[in-house]
Amino acid sequence: MWGPLTSWPHQVGVIPRQASAFQERAEAQRLLEAEAGTSTTAQVLAGMGGVGKTQLAAAHARHAWGKGEIDLLLWVTAASRQAVIDAYAQAAVDILHADPADPERAATAFLAWLEPKPTLQAARWLIVLDDVADPGDLRGLWPPAQTGRTLVTTRRRDAARIAHGRPVPVGLFTPTEATSYLQQALASHERRDDTADLAALAEDLGHLPLALSQAAAYLVETHLDAAGYRVCLTDRVRQLADLLPEPGELPDDQPTTVAAAWSLSLERADRLRPTGLARPMLQLASMLDPNGIPDAVLTSEPALTHLAAHRAAQHCGSTAQEPPVVTVEETTGVLRALHRLSLIDHSPNEPHQAVRIHQLIQRAIRDPLTPDQYDQLARTAADALVNAWPEVERNTDLARALRANTTALTKFTEGSLHRPDAHTVLSHVGKSLGEAGQVNAAVEHFRRLTSTTAHHLGPDHPSTLAARHNLAHWQGRAGDPTGAAAALATLLEDRVRVLGPNHPDTLDTRHNLADCRGKAGDLAGAAAALATLLPDYLRVLGPDHPDTLTARHNLAYWQGEAGDPAGAAAAYAALLQDRVRVLGPHHPHTLDTRHNLADLEREERRAGHGDARS
Repeated sequence: MWGPLTSWPHQVGVIPRQASAFQERAEAQRLLEAEAGTSTTAQVLAGMGGVGKTQLAAAHARHAWGKGEIDLLLWVTAASRQAVIDAYAQAAVDILHADPADPERAATAFLAWLEPKPTLQAARWLIVLDDVADPGDLRGLWPPAQTGRTLVTTRRRDAARIAHGRPVPVGLFTPTEATSYLQQALASHERRDDTADLAALAEDLGHLPLALSQAAAYLVETHLDAAGYRVCLTDRVRQLADLLPEPGELPDDQPTTVAAAWSLSLERADRLRPTGLARPMLQLASMLDPNGIPDAVLTSEPALTHLAAHRAAQHCGSTAQEPPVVTVEETTGVLRALHRLSLIDHSPNEPHQAVRIHQLIQRAIRDPLTPDQYDQLARTAADALVNAWPEVERNTDLARALRANTTALTKFTEGSLHRPDAHTVLSHVGKSLGEAGQVNAAVEHFRRLTSTTAHHLGPDHPSTLAARHNLAHWQGRAGDPTGAAAALATLLEDRVRVLGPNHPDTLDTRHNLADCRGKAGDLAGAAAALATLLPDYLRVLGPDHPDTLTARHNLAYWQGEAGDPAGAAAAYAALLQDRVRVLGPHHPHTLDTRHNLADLEREERRAGHGDARS
């Protein structure tokens, strides 16, 4: 009725599961009343971090879904503009069978589908934009105001104005709600603490839902009573005075109690099996995306090495002969320990967003690190991301999560990722964007990377030159081969000056420059440049190096394009023998050469030739 999708109602995205001892709050009723009493379709849950905005939005979405009030439910973790585009694109793929290779166009098609159609029954939809960090990211992406419903959660007070929506402020728990939360959370574990003590503890914790959940988990884990917990908090406040959340995130009269609760929970998690690994794991997670970290990152070889180093430090006086190691199974145990103490939300059934961690906890963990610890941890996180990044991106959800985590890491640690050079994860995210079909985003990424790398390392640093090379490459892929060729020509002069004429990177630039010139229309010039380059590849890298074989492949292509199909066929035939010998008969590059040779021979038999390049 509303699109090619035949199964209605339909949901896109995962609604966060309901928190234990979830409280029915006044804000939820105000949200329903505001929705019923206004023609404005956008409602904005605004408040500081940790007050439960996402839980309120999730409860509202489940209510609308369960009552059959909507045909389409779209849950978007909207911390960045790209995340919103990706979610809209997924909806378009599901509903309209849009092309997933062009997310921006698919997102535009989805927004157009949301607009009311005079001759068709309008679908009833609810779109939840959760955790909007900057309302400006949604410029041109706000759902239409005429139909459906939009629910936004954000810490930004101005989001409602920008969205032309109605604000629904979300504050702390009331004293009654906070005490009731603690009572219910403890009762589920057969605990019956004194009500007055729980009320006093709720007051000490500032009635912040996130802090209450962590404190309740700690009480259950340690069997400590509320009165004893209050004593611990009082004893540790002065020692944790510098572990403050971001200014303004907590009530002015309760600046440190939440941090103290987190510290106590972390110490307890560190004592759970496998002992001593909770803190280094949380430190690693503190550098990554709070909205979801893939399991593959936190169980990667660099992550295991990071944890093993902390275990070795704990056993520095041991007489054991074998160095300490940490297994993947142990990392899972660490995550479960952190989950139990409510320091993270670990969802093993969502492997690409397995670990969620509140950003205030991240801040509390990062702040006390020394500069050297900070730099080392940042590069360890970057190593873990690269290790988890597949060479061929077949899973779009994993690729999207890895890009989001790299973006978060860069936000926290851009300087660290440029010491002593630009970490390869910075180029990985741009390459991933390009290979996902977002070539314009890849161009913008490498333009920014070129600028920031030049700022940190200087214009002649090899990392800066590499960023310029990647920028030119994606500029050509974005449809500007002439501009890419001009950029590569300038880069070539600098690489010759800085690296020398025989450096592999210099040869790579010459190779790409020849290719761009061919795409810009200079077919003979491309063939001539590659013919001149090939002897240098043979001399510097050797005849069997992959770059040498690729240069031979592309030379044959441009040779054929420039009007010498017979010479191109002979070159492909000779190359095929070497690729079979070096790479094997089933390697993708071998198959490319076989395909191009067969295609060229077929066209020659037809007395013509076409684009046989792959």
